[in-house]
This record gives sequence, C-alpha cells and structure tokens, in this order.
Amino acid sequence: MPGPIDLRLDHVPAPPERRDVAIGVVGAGFIVADIQLVAYADAGYDVRAIASRTPAHAREVASRHGIPTVHDTWRELLDDESIEVLDVAFPPDQQPEIVIEAARRPHIKGILAQKPLASDHASALRAVEACEGGPLLAVNQNMRYDQSMRALKTLLDRGHLGEPVLATVEMRAIPHWQTFLEGGERLTLQNMSIHHIDVLRHLFGDPEGIYVSARRDPRTAFEHTDGICLYVLEWADGMRASAWDDVWTGPVREGGDGDIYIKWRVEGTGGIAWGHIGWPSYPERRPSTLHFTTTDQPGCVFEPRWPEVWFPDAFAGTMGALLGALDGAPLPISGRDNLGTMALIEAGYRSLAERRFVRTDEIT
Repeated sequence: MPGPIDLRLDHVPAPPERRDVAIGVVGAGFIVADIQLVAYADAGYDVRAIASRTPAHAREVASRHGIPTVHDTWRELLDDESIEVLDVAFPPDQQPEIVIEAARRPHIKGILAQKPLASDHASALRAVEACEGGPLLAVNQNMRYDQSMRALKTLLDRGHLGEPVLATVEMRAIPHWQTFLEGGERLTLQNMSIHHIDVLRHLFGDPEGIYVSARRDPRTAFEHTDGICLYVLEWADGMRASAWDDVWTGPVREGGDGDIYIKWRVEGTGGIAWGHIGWPSYPERRPSTLHFTTTDQPGCVFEPRWPEVWFPDAFAGTMGALLGALDGAPLPISGRDNLGTMALIEAGYRSLAERRFVRTDEIT
C-alpha cells in the first residue's frame, strides 16, 4: 500500500540565493507598475533603474516604488554599467531590438523579456540567437508560476495522476487589452492564449501541433482576426488538450449578468486534478485552487490550499528563476525553450488562416 500523499506540492519556488543583483526595468505599464515591481519589492529584489517610452511616466512609477534612477530612453538604461539584469516589458514587436542591443553590453548578465517574446517566431529566434554565448535570456511566462500550476506539475512529476490522457482549460474572462495591440491583426492567441499554450507545454511536453478555430470578439472595437479562440493540441502518444478562451463571456459589461472564471482539468490513468485560476478576480487576492484524486489513495479528494496568488506573487518566481540561473541553477523559462511556445502560436495562426491542423515542424 502506498504511504500518505505528501501535500507539500512546491507551489512556491525557493528564492534565489542572491537577491542583491542590480535590475534595470524597460517599461512602466500596468504589468510593471502594479504587478512586477510589487512582487519584486515583496521578494527583496534590487531594482536600480527604469526607463519607458514616456519619461514622465517612468518618473512617476520610479517615485511610487522608490527606484533611484530614471533614464530618458531604454538605450541610456542599457548603457548604465551598474545594471546586471534587464527586465523588458515592451510591445512584442519592439522587444527583439532591445534584447539584441542588450546582448552587446557585457555588463548585462541576464534578460527577462515579457511574453510574447516577439511578434512572430522568426523575430523571437533572432533574439534568442543574439543571446547565445552572452546574457541568459528568460521569458516571463508567469502562468507556470501560478501556484495551482506548480502544484499540478509536482503531482504529474510524482506520478500521482498516472499517464496524462486529457487536459482542458475553459476561460470565461475579459482581459485588459493594451493600447499597443490596436493596429495589429493578432490578438487573443498571441496575447492571452499564450499563457495556456505555454503552461500545457510545460506540463506535458511539446505537442506535435495545433488546430485553432476563432471568431471576432463582439466587444473589441479595433480590427482583429482572433477574438474568441478554441483550439486543440495533439501529442504523439495520444495525449490531447483543448481550451476555450472566451474573452467576451457575453454582455456582462453591457448590463447582462455573467459568470467569470477560468477552470482547468487534467485526467490521467491514475487520477484526476481540477481547479480554478484566481486571476479573473484581480485586484481582489483570490488564490487559484487545486483538487485531486489518485488511485494511490482511493476514496480521498485532496484540497491543498495556500495564501499566495498569481497576480502579483507569481512574478517573483520568473525573475527569481533568472537570478538563480545566474548562479548555475536550471532556467525553465529560457528563451530557447520559449521558441516552442512561439512555434505553436505561429502554427495556430496558420491553422486559423488555412483551417487545418498545423504541425510545429512546419514552422521550425
């Protein structure tokens, strides 16, 4: 008979050994100002400088968070030789240029770039290649550090769910679309679904490809091709995953009642896990949840709980992973690994355009 199930599921990563590494931040939007810098302060990380497209905005964010130095441009920040780690949170079409330029500065030892790393796979590849032999490049795929996703990964790694058979994500939630997304055709798949696609890769390995069906979001006024997205991922061993990324959720902002949530489920040959993601309740602190059953201990439903939340607490994990990697720890969110996620996004848009299943090796 198996022993009792260990409910210490590593839902929060161990902190890096060094927290005094000098960080420079490029960007001062919502994710930086209200999420990342809050998480970094709570974790004791050392943010020394900031720059953004609007210097006055950078100065306001610096004042709010006690950042001592404000640079007028990101190039000036890159030239600041006191900076060891660069945190980039710019629009995806502009990030590769910043990453490539940063890779030429020998004093910069690590770069954390916002997801998506670039506006397409080819641009992401150029950024990754520019850092080879130079700074460590990480991508802020922060859903991997959502507490329920980390606990789920621990369950899978311990074998409590057996061989994975089917995973599903059902999202009924309204993202905040940044203004820089206007004018481009790519919307939900590249900027919201990328969370789910990346975490499914992280949990189950690289799928062979993807099929996507999408329609416009009735609420989003600017032009876009992918509003509400439905997609299926296929693995060679038969494993399947599907997601409904409904960013509309009905007329809940136009006076109708609604039901906002993100829930997930994983079925394996040895158990089932399911839960909810707490992010749609932000700024209320609502932790994500996990329930699971396993044939290792029949007749029990386990419900581990924790106080931490995805927004903002998980963001200490992504930066912490990069800081730890500077001292030799593995880097699970490396730029090279992220090319697998970018290939699936690219394959997804090809699938949408051609109405067929697209293998990632067609992209890579």
